Amino acid sequence: MVVGAFPMAKLLYLGIRQVSKPLANRIKEAARRSEFFKTYICLPPAQLYHWVEMRTKMRIMGFRGTVIKPLNEEAAAELGAELLGEATIFIVGGGCLVLEYWRHQAQQRHKEEEQRAAWNALRDEVGHLALALEALQAQVQAAPPQGALEELRTELQEVRAQLCNPDRSASQAVPASKK
Repeated sequence: MVVGAFPMAKLLYLGIRQVSKPLANRIKEAARRSEFFKTYICLPPAQLYHWVEMRTKMRIMGFRGTVIKPLNEEAAAELGAELLGEATIFIVGGGCLVLEYWRHQAQQRHKEEEQRAAWNALRDEVGHLALALEALQAQVQAAPPQGALEELRTELQEVRAQLCNPDRSASQAVPASKK
């Protein structure tokens, strides 16, 4: 999925993340307009966020046990819509990150499988070459040494010379074979 050196998957993920921002804005607008969405989706997380934020700030400043008043409905709806929009962008970005990780892992597995297959092929080839080497070594060991072969050729020529010229003496046959 790579065109030249530019990964198309990353471009696709970037496009999805860019589309998530207008999607988050539309969700925010829907949250502001819909009473059901506002009441059951936006307000509870916004009130919880406000409570945790204020509780943390109060503890940092040294006020413990202070009662925290909930946000009014309008401010809570606005904060809830913002939180929902940010969560949408975060979820889409996280999903893209997970998909990229899975894609990278799949590529790594594929590369490792190719390396393993190449390694096994090389190991098999080395095994075959080792068997061929053993066979050649056995043939070389079974063959007579080169010096003995030359001695046999010389003796054979002497015997041929003696057979061809039976009246010549053995001392004359040796120089004739060296010619």
